[in-house]
Amino acid sequence: MTKKKQERGIHELYAQDPQQADWLLWGRKVDSTSRRGFLKKTGLLAMSAAVGAHIPFWEKMPGGLIPAALAASPEPFVIPGRDGLIVHNDRPINAETPAHLLDDKITPAHRMFVRNNGIPPVESSVDPATWTLEIAGESCVTPMSFTIAQLKERFEHHTYQLQIECGGNGRSEFNPPAKGNQWVVGAIACPTFTGVRLRDVLKACGIKDDAVYVGYYGADTHLSGDPDKVVISRGVPMEKALRDETLIAWAMNGEDIPALNGHPLRLVAGGWPGSTSGKWLKKIVIRNKEHDGPKMTGQSYRVPCTPVAPGAEVADENMCVIGSMPVKSLITFPESGIVHPQNKPLSIRGHAWAGDLDVDEVLVSIDFGATWQKASLERPANSIAWQHWSADVTLPSIGYFEIWARAIDSTGRSQPMVMPGWNPRGYLNNACHRVAVKAV
Repeated sequence: MTKKKQERGIHELYAQDPQQADWLLWGRKVDSTSRRGFLKKTGLLAMSAAVGAHIPFWEKMPGGLIPAALAASPEPFVIPGRDGLIVHNDRPINAETPAHLLDDKITPAHRMFVRNNGIPPVESSVDPATWTLEIAGESCVTPMSFTIAQLKERFEHHTYQLQIECGGNGRSEFNPPAKGNQWVVGAIACPTFTGVRLRDVLKACGIKDDAVYVGYYGADTHLSGDPDKVVISRGVPMEKALRDETLIAWAMNGEDIPALNGHPLRLVAGGWPGSTSGKWLKKIVIRNKEHDGPKMTGQSYRVPCTPVAPGAEVADENMCVIGSMPVKSLITFPESGIVHPQNKPLSIRGHAWAGDLDVDEVLVSIDFGATWQKASLERPANSIAWQHWSADVTLPSIGYFEIWARAIDSTGRSQPMVMPGWNPRGYLNNACHRVAVKAV
């Protein structure tokens, strides 16, 4: 009997053991001090053949990384009205936007990623005219309910451009792999939102002196179908809840919020994990303790309070809630895999963001991070909006290149060049984004 050959894809190989994958595929060994890969001639030829060109800066390439030209994921199917999004799950629906489709300065609705934990309300059953929002909780002086019309009539309207990013964006790069949607880089968006400040509504109801947190409840249905089971109920500390930019919103980009993104009402706490921006908003509670709703306790949206070894088990009591998201950047042009003439300037651009902070600087590299050049960086439209950057690079010879982007926030903290500290749920990957370019 002939033994059937076992085949594994490149993503599976690198997920199981990136250093071993380097050796199996390219014969590359990694120096433990520099993290650079040393390729045999045959390995260099194999990698060059795989990416379709000679790699001028191959000796500077960090070990354990899939070349960007080979890292793209195929698109399995589409959501109506969201052509181009990569769907990771259909129950619940979760889909991300490829980096090159996020090139707009203000994310249009059809490019907004989708991250749901349960089943959204049936669109035909949602009536904004009768929708109500309840404010309650042990630290609320006077519990009250508001229709959307009452919110619009009673409180001042505000519009902000706000970045919302899933806490697990970039999870696909973690090794050992972390369970959950295998986001690449596209679970991020920065549209405008219009609504009223959460602060104004909470103050109208009265905030007791012992208030420390708020939590939300939405109208989505649990995957089990149990109407009494809460899908997700997260929140933020009072300091974040009372910020100018934290909104109860009814509009996105000047129109009704899309059904999959929270119509007719949602909380927007930009700069923190997207899970704090509750959709299909029905209730907000003012708490005298850290909120303890579903997906708020245990290991959900938490990381180890101190660094741990990859693959380590971490007790719940040693996990800390994620707050402001880390500094990050995205290359939105060119699309990974383009062909460009050597020695001819190539204009590149993208966005950078840093949770509640500003971005101070964006740097780009064409030699796997060995050298960097400064990009031009615009100021944000408002606090917690992403910032647009651009630069021109020149590819000095024929071959395979990767363009890398690295942002530095207003405290001086930089994106890491490779995967940051491992955590059990695969959160907060803010490693440099990179795209492949073939020079001819």
